[in-house]
Amino acid sequence: MNTILRSMSAVGAVLVLLAGVGCEREAANTTSNRPAPTANTNSSSAAPTSPAPAPATPDATPSTQAITLPVLDAFFAQENFAAELKAKLQLADEQVDKLRSMARQETSRLRESYDADGYAGRTTAAREDAYAKSKAAIGEEKTKELFAFLNERWSGDVIAPTTPGNAPAAAPRNAVGVPQDRRVVVNAPAFRMDLFEDGKLIKSYKIGIGYPEFPLPTGVRKANTIIFNPTWTPPDEPWVESPGGTVKVGEKVEAGDRLNPLGPIKIPIGLPSLIHGGKAPAKLGGFASHGCVGLTSPQVQDFAKRLGQLGGIEISSEQIAEYQKNKTETKAVNLSKTVPVELRYETITVEDGKLHIYRDVYDRGTNTEENLRNVLQSYGVALDQLSEPKRAEVLRALGQMARDASGKPIPDAAADSDNRNSSASSRKGDKSKEQANKGASGKVTRSIKGSKEVVVEIPALLGKGYPAPVDLDAGVAPKKAAPGSRRRR
Repeated sequence: MNTILRSMSAVGAVLVLLAGVGCEREAANTTSNRPAPTANTNSSSAAPTSPAPAPATPDATPSTQAITLPVLDAFFAQENFAAELKAKLQLADEQVDKLRSMARQETSRLRESYDADGYAGRTTAAREDAYAKSKAAIGEEKTKELFAFLNERWSGDVIAPTTPGNAPAAAPRNAVGVPQDRRVVVNAPAFRMDLFEDGKLIKSYKIGIGYPEFPLPTGVRKANTIIFNPTWTPPDEPWVESPGGTVKVGEKVEAGDRLNPLGPIKIPIGLPSLIHGGKAPAKLGGFASHGCVGLTSPQVQDFAKRLGQLGGIEISSEQIAEYQKNKTETKAVNLSKTVPVELRYETITVEDGKLHIYRDVYDRGTNTEENLRNVLQSYGVALDQLSEPKRAEVLRALGQMARDASGKPIPDAAADSDNRNSSASSRKGDKSKEQANKGASGKVTRSIKGSKEVVVEIPALLGKGYPAPVDLDAGVAPKKAAPGSRRRR
């Protein structure tokens, strides 16, 4: 899709970005068919000494996708969504209008701010607010049905279990998670994207991810097309025509224009996300978009070539240079074979023989002792068998990373998300606290306060785990060596 409809919302499952941060809506019929995530391990490592336990990160289940009012607003911009919602949930026109109106109002509050962070938002607060307001509009039972319906729709443009000529969605993996086929793997909390070919990691990228208010979803999606020189049409949103800005609602921003946030290349990966360029190096390793994977322009050009190889076509540097000569001409290149794109949310992993615990940036409650035990056990390591100092070090790291992007501890991390939603709707006298969480200005959370990762060395994990980054592209051009000065004699 080369342009975005003027009615598209600002949000992220299908959001467009303004001035360097943004994604666009990709229409798709979606079904739920996602593999549960498991702990990661190196494909070359020995099999665990005991069977792998239950998944260490429960986030990929539909109930944990972060449905917020801006996300609901984004769905309403899709053709026939309101009619489908009405028929599926047996809602009256008045109820559908209430949902549409409150979602629109919430989206219109949002602004981008580059002068200060100003807002320590939380995914949980936004999700609970959406649940409570939906309950008030259509009742609790219909709200549960609404969230289930949206989660099904938001599960992504998933590959069918057996698609002729293409890799299956239920990726062949080894015992604890390394794909054994060709695919792209994105782990949002690690700000990392990897390319695998026949089970071998061939390339890694440091990436930017969606803001907590517009989180990158989970699931297995697919890449079929690489679009060079994409255009962008600003949506009809209050934040578009900012004071002193030159971007106007509905006026198409041509490919190659400095105001086009998509950069030189975009790769649709199904509702709601893209992989695209245009990001500044400083955005990598942090929040950078409304639900998309963000790369710098040099990164996305390199990625396009490698994705083409995985997809059975050749895209040379010369071809890319040729496309760049005419930046106003949009060119879509179709892959011969679908490439699966697996979006993960794994905050406790074993990588290259070390335990990595990442910040729970989307406050999904994954950094729990139960999940930690499951991950370690999948490698034949029991938490209780560690030395007392090492166990204390691991649990201290877990507590340090069990915080959201703003640095707030994540309460009731192990609780079921549906229970959290239900309890949120019955809370009394908590409106002021919730409003403080949401932020009076409606600004998105742009930075992460504190460290993003703790690495703990455990001797029993040596030689095990998900592979270390290969040929890591951190988005920063290598510094040129200063010319040596000649000594005068």
